[in-house]
Amino acid sequence: MTAHHAHAGAVTPALLLLALVAYLIPAARAASWKGWRSAMFAAGLALVAAAVTGPIAAWAATDFRGHMVQHLLIGMLAPLGLVLGAPMTLLLRSLPAAHARRLARLLRHRAAHAFANPVTALVLSAGGMIVLYCTPLYRHVTTNGWLHAAVHVHFLLSGCLFAWVIAGPDPAPRRPSVVARLVVLGVAIAAHSGLSQLMYAGIAVDLPVPEEQRLGAAEIMYYGGDLAELLLALALVAGWRPRPAVRRRVAGTGRPGQDSPFFRDADTVAAASLGAPDQAKQPRWPSFAQSRRGGRGAGVRP
Repeated sequence: MTAHHAHAGAVTPALLLLALVAYLIPAARAASWKGWRSAMFAAGLALVAAAVTGPIAAWAATDFRGHMVQHLLIGMLAPLGLVLGAPMTLLLRSLPAAHARRLARLLRHRAAHAFANPVTALVLSAGGMIVLYCTPLYRHVTTNGWLHAAVHVHFLLSGCLFAWVIAGPDPAPRRPSVVARLVVLGVAIAAHSGLSQLMYAGIAVDLPVPEEQRLGAAEIMYYGGDLAELLLALALVAGWRPRPAVRRRVAGTGRPGQDSPFFRDADTVAAASLGAPDQAKQPRWPSFAQSRRGGRGAGVRP
């Protein structure tokens, strides 16, 4: 694992710095882009860097408690910062209109609907932890550097997916109500809590680590997970805005009209890429098709 850690320590900071530059350049050019979003994205990258390099990485290589701190940083805290940076909205604002339309169509694809489902994100996030700690997978992770890196990537991506579908400011197709997302978040809290208690008791887990480390790691998971999920809940509630329930139907078809929430997310952000006015003065989720007919699109809050 030492050689792998040295390689990761050399490559990861460069990749994270590249991601930061790729974010900050369009952010500096975007009109009225909020500086705090850039700060949140940078903080998320900094948490990833702190987790996989330096003292925390060295601690994690020899102590299961350090591994659990890594898990919290990579899988729960860093994703929240990255998601609150709204990188997809920034990308759509920076792209030419034609490319923004193509990306908006991808966001409406059936596969995007499946991944944007909070239940899917919950299974990938919480399910990944259960598989890691309740099967022999962790034994293999400790002896295989590439598998260890793959687990880190999975935790980061699944954490970003979960934070996005629960509280992300970026567009999501057919996003459920705030109440539904709070319910899914509650299930995630229960899953983390239950797994940490099983780990503390040494029941149904497969962890070849000293008992002292197992107990300490279980406490880190229990209290640290609660903190991360509380921050996610606060982000959800703070970002919630009441939306008028407008559901017009096309006469004689029984299908939703253009003002229906069915059309609301991806089209709106594509419209924002054309420099549309601020959403506070417009309906929250009009269709991009309306802007092509001469209507005004709604901006996305930067």
